[in-house]
Amino acid sequence: MYETTYHRAASVSDAVAKLGSAEDGKLLAGGQTLLPTMKQRLAAPSDVIDVTRIDDMKGITETGSGVRIGAATTHAEVATSDIVKRLLPGLATLAGHIGDPHVRHRGTIGGSVANNDPAADYPSAVLALGATVHTDKREIPASEFFTGMFETALGEDELITAITFPVADACAYAKYPNPASRYAMAGVFVAKTADGIRVAVTGAGQDGVFRHEGLEAVLSGSFSADAVAGVAIDDGNLLSDIHGSAAYRANLITVMAKRAVAACG
Repeated sequence: MYETTYHRAASVSDAVAKLGSAEDGKLLAGGQTLLPTMKQRLAAPSDVIDVTRIDDMKGITETGSGVRIGAATTHAEVATSDIVKRLLPGLATLAGHIGDPHVRHRGTIGGSVANNDPAADYPSAVLALGATVHTDKREIPASEFFTGMFETALGEDELITAITFPVADACAYAKYPNPASRYAMAGVFVAKTADGIRVAVTGAGQDGVFRHEGLEAVLSGSFSADAVAGVAIDDGNLLSDIHGSAAYRANLITVMAKRAVAACG
């Protein structure tokens, strides 16, 4: 690991100021991606700004129309929240199956969404539920936030402070995890929302998370696992690597979609 200067931010404005004044600063939330990358000497930020102690970025609250989750809230806190389990059970299930207990107690929702790893779980929930990403500068709808593999609409000096999720009539998530990393080789989040049926897929796309219009269309007509079986999953833009071919991931999408629909009840 290269030498770096560690800062603990006291507030959102303090974090933004420290980030702006750093030569090459990086924000530290859970550190589940940044720290391993630094240890491998693949990243060498001049300054690391820790945002995990900022009260305004922590906690889960019920709003009039949904759930607000602070960006520094851990996966374990999302998974065990009575509010999330009651209003968005699919999101609680998703959080409860990220990595292992050590990862879940350190990793944060804001860090995961900001990193936009193509195999991360949260992006599928954000996209399927039509969430809004709140930053220190603006509000970004999910449809505009994810722009490609490891890429988002965030500016270099922009900090996610919270994510708000509208309540869904029903939602569920199912994934096939890599046996070693627990990352999704294919994960499908299905949501019945006020705008209709939304289906988002993670872990399988070459460009990261995406909505599947074919699955949404057929489930809008018949919300059943049997209906999913009739949808052809095009593998032309799916990942193919040592863990699984594009065709294999296409089949996984079908299987996970069936499981998610069945879990919706």
